Amino acid sequence: MTQGQLAEKIGMTRQTVAAIEAGKYSPSLEAAFRIAAVFGVRLEEVFQWVGDAPP
Repeated sequence: MTQGQLAEKIGMTRQTVAAIEAGKYSPSLEAAFRIAAVFGVRLEEVFQWVGDAPP
């Protein structure tokens, strides 16, 4: 699936999808769920939190 095709399915621009893929933009929770739904997987399989480690 191309970025343009995914963008059309989730109601975003191709540029936004490219920025999400490159890690330059974090999608809203709603958009993240939409992306996961397009691929038929759980949210955790598409997005992972890479924040600071807990103390």
